[in-house]
Amino acid sequence: MNRGLIVVDVQNDFCEGGSVPVAGGARIATLIATLIAELVEQTAGTDYQYVVATRDHHIDPGSHFSESLDYKDSFPVHCMAGHEGGEFHPHFAPTAASGKVDAVFFKGAHGASKSGFEGTNEHGTPLAHWLCAHRVEDVDVVGIATDHCVRATVLDAATAGFRARVLLDYSVGVAPDTTASTLEDFRRAGIAVSGTTPVSP
Repeated sequence: MNRGLIVVDVQNDFCEGGSVPVAGGARIATLIATLIAELVEQTAGTDYQYVVATRDHHIDPGSHFSESLDYKDSFPVHCMAGHEGGEFHPHFAPTAASGKVDAVFFKGAHGASKSGFEGTNEHGTPLAHWLCAHRVEDVDVVGIATDHCVRATVLDAATAGFRARVLLDYSVGVAPDTTASTLEDFRRAGIAVSGTTPVSP
């Protein structure tokens, strides 16, 4: 049995200065990079055997981009393929480029997509298939934002049969009310949570 860490959407547009910023995003990017660095230094067989990351990667996502914004289904233009906003945040990018992240899964090219389980890697392999091929049964999920893409990814992980846990110390939510309702969703789905619940001020 292997355990995997899924890092969700630690990208420029979701951090301070981006087009859909979440306050605290840059801090979370740093904490996740530190977590992964510490894991790599540990002896083999401890904690995570695999680390993967997801990225919004929009080309033409239709109504997901809109001038009539509800910040639930419609958002400003963000994470366009080939644009700086879609790249990993500088606090996390060196970790992703160093070989410490085993695979990156891109989602949302031609439609709205929040869950990392809707993404595929550069070979077209879906996240669930990749995890199963690597005999991963347990996943911890971190990233941006707890009440949006982290939420969707964790719930899909559980639906796909993985034992899922959210590390709240390495995730950040957009708002207190939606983060609280997300934690209730996790409770109802039997998903474990660890840590506190940082949200945007």
